[in-house]
Amino acid sequence: MSNSKIGFNFKKLRAQKGYSLEKVARLSDLSLNTIVRLESGVNKNPTIETLTKIANALEVSVDDLLK
Repeated sequence: MSNSKIGFNFKKLRAQKGYSLEKVARLSDLSLNTIVRLESGVNKNPTIETLTKIANALEVSVDDLLK
């Protein structure tokens, strides 16, 4: 799986919700740095826990972030 694809999907889904990076960080109980690194593709190996928290914050499935 291309991690830039995860970042791209994350950005697209976040934009659809109209959520800021800060709001996703707050809703997912993750640091803003973690969120920024994932969306920008810097984080090359997000954990399933991180992906699950983000998916829950965006009210989507982990699959939606990965596809």
